[in-house]
Amino acid sequence: MAIFVTGGTGYLGSYLVAGLLTGHRDPLNLLVRAKSDQEARERLWQSLQLHLGFPEFLEYLNSRITIFRGELTTERFGLSDDAYHTLVDTTGSLIHCAASLNRKSEKQCLNVNLRGGLEVIQLARRAQNRNGVLRYSHVSTVAVAGKRQNEVVTEDASIDWSRSDYDPYARTKKFGEHLVHQLLPDVPRTIFRPAIVMGDSRRPETSQFDMVQAFEVLARFPVLPLRPDDKIDIVPANYVAKAIVSIHQKSDPAHGIYHLSSGQGSQTYREITTALAAAGGTRRPSYLPSLGGPFSATVNRLAHGDGPVGRGASLLKVFWPYLDWNTVFDNARVVAELGEAPAKFTTYAYALLKFSRENKFHYPAKPWPSSAPVAKNTIVAGSAHA
Repeated sequence: MAIFVTGGTGYLGSYLVAGLLTGHRDPLNLLVRAKSDQEARERLWQSLQLHLGFPEFLEYLNSRITIFRGELTTERFGLSDDAYHTLVDTTGSLIHCAASLNRKSEKQCLNVNLRGGLEVIQLARRAQNRNGVLRYSHVSTVAVAGKRQNEVVTEDASIDWSRSDYDPYARTKKFGEHLVHQLLPDVPRTIFRPAIVMGDSRRPETSQFDMVQAFEVLARFPVLPLRPDDKIDIVPANYVAKAIVSIHQKSDPAHGIYHLSSGQGSQTYREITTALAAAGGTRRPSYLPSLGGPFSATVNRLAHGDGPVGRGASLLKVFWPYLDWNTVFDNARVVAELGEAPAKFTTYAYALLKFSRENKFHYPAKPWPSSAPVAKNTIVAGSAHA
C-alpha cells in the first residue's frame, strides 16, 4: 500500500517526498496539479532536484511514484472515477502537507486549507472504510496557538478557542486540526506543528525565500525595532521533515501532537545578529524597541507600494506579528522521539543568507533534460479535467 502525500511540489513537501523515497521503501501516491502528464513530472522534478539528481529521480519516478494529476480544492481532486477509485484502493496512509501560506488572503486560505483539507480527510475516510488506514499525518503550524506574548507553549495548551488569531492562515489551520479530530476519530492520526521553517542545517541551498527575504531586510537595518533578548523559534526544514517522516512510519508514536520547533533552545535576536555580523564582517545593529509601533505603521504604508521597497515591506507586514511575539513552542516531545534536538539557526543562517543573496532569492532550478529517456506513462493517473 502507498503513502498519499499532498504538497509534494512545495518546499517542505519536497523534503517529505525525498525522505520517504531515500529512507523507506513504500510506494508513493502524489497529488500534483498540472495540465499534462509531462508538466506534472516536470513540476515534481523542479521541487525534488533540491534533494536528488535526475537519474535517481527518474528511477524513483518509474518505480515507486504514482502521480495523480488533480486539484486539491476540487471534489475528489477532479480525478476521473477510475483514477479516484485507484487512489482509494492503493492508499494505506496519508501525509497532508499542502497548504496556502498566504496570510493576507482569507479566500485562498479558506479554499486550500479548509476545502482542500476536507477532500483529503474524505479520502482518508474512504480508504479507512476500504482497507484501513495505518496513519493520517496532518501538517499544521504553531500559529494555531493564536495571539501570544512572552510565553512557552506546550502542545496540549496551544488551542484556545477564546483567543484571537493573527491571520487567515492561522485561523484556517486551527480549524483544519479540528476537522481531523472530528471526522477521523477511528483513524490513527498525528498532528505536526512546525514553527518558523527556514533553511537547511546541512547546506546553504534553499528554494523557499519569503521568510529569508524578511530577515534579509531586517539584517540591513542599523537599528532594529525589536527587543534584543526576545526569542524567535526557527527550525530547519531537514529536521522538520525527518520528524514527520520518522513518526509517520511508527506503529505507535508516543504522542498525537508534536511541536516541530526549537523550543527552549530558540535563540534571541541578539544571538542571531551577533553571529551574522561576525560571519559577514559587519557591525552589529542597535536595538530600540520603542520604535516598534512607528516601524509597524511605516511598514503597513510602504507595503502598498511597488518595487523592492514595497515587496520588502509587504513581507515584513505579513511576518511582523511572528517576529514580535517572543513566544516559543516546547519541543520536548519530538526531541525525545527522535533522540536529537534541531540545529541552532546561527549555525547555518549566514550560509543561507549568502546563497539567497547570490541567487537573488530565486532557486537556480534546472529544466527537464532534453536527452532524458521517456518516463513510463503508467505512473500517471489522468485527471477528469485533462
